[in-house]
Amino acid sequence: MIPIPGDLHARYNRDSAGRDWLASLPGLIQDSLDRWDLTVDLAPGTEPWSGHGALVVPVLRDRVQGALKIAYPHDEALVERHALTLWNGHGAVRMLESDAGSCSMLLERLDASAWLQDVPLDVARDAWGGIVRRLSIIPDERPQWRAFDHVAATAERWSDELPQDWEQLNRPFPRWLLEAALEVCQTRGAVGRRSSRDVLVHTDLHYMNVLAEHDGGEYLAIDPQPQVGEAEFAVAPVLWNRIKDLPRSSPEAALRERCADFSLAAGLDPETARQWGVAREVGNALWYARKPLHAGDLARSLWVASTLAGKTLAGLPSAHDLPGPGEAVT
Repeated sequence: MIPIPGDLHARYNRDSAGRDWLASLPGLIQDSLDRWDLTVDLAPGTEPWSGHGALVVPVLRDRVQGALKIAYPHDEALVERHALTLWNGHGAVRMLESDAGSCSMLLERLDASAWLQDVPLDVARDAWGGIVRRLSIIPDERPQWRAFDHVAATAERWSDELPQDWEQLNRPFPRWLLEAALEVCQTRGAVGRRSSRDVLVHTDLHYMNVLAEHDGGEYLAIDPQPQVGEAEFAVAPVLWNRIKDLPRSSPEAALRERCADFSLAAGLDPETARQWGVAREVGNALWYARKPLHAGDLARSLWVASTLAGKTLAGLPSAHDLPGPGEAVT
């Protein structure tokens, strides 16, 4: 039997729906192996890979390496296969097979040890920018496009939800930062509805979601969480990750410079990317404020959001004392 990684088990063992999915995994794995004529390519005693919401098992088909991904059924996982179909291996991992009922996919296998998390930032910037250019395809008549939410609709929803959440959570940060996010949501939402710049957007394109092909091939994106809208919406995840790589002198200015550099590498507008970064991190901060165990994530989101808005909040840890996403406060 294929072991379930401990972090995945802990994450989904908290409620009945998650426990049911964990219990179903052995059957889902076997069904996929049989359906696509796969064999497991995992050394005895070795755990498969896992992300936040999926199990990934290395497999072989006709001696060709692949990766069997079985995701917990949630909105982003249900539309991932549509985005991968549209990209067809250009800028993103290639999908070889999929089964909507089990939320499973057979993907080409990339090098899990070669991601942008560990490379110099100038290398990461250029690779990331090239990927965004390839992923930014324009909507056409293919039916998969109908599956995606629009970034402008997300902004319009946030216009209602963010102030409600802020009040319910006893105003966890100053009003001016909330208003900065709301201004973005209102202006970018309206612009997005009128824009002819809609493309397919990978909304979670952080450094660990970019892996290299084996044998030193090109970098490709994984785990897209796709939406349609302004490509600048994609920049924020490279700002709230690798904060400790910012220089110790003036990290605030360096964060804003990183936003501009990554935007320009992808052919995007730095100001629009900065605005979306404010809105996205305020939204993240309000989500983290509901979770007592995420105090470090809350502080990081507030630092990034307020820094991008031009006035870093007082009372937060310094940039190099902020934990990375998911890291505990030390």
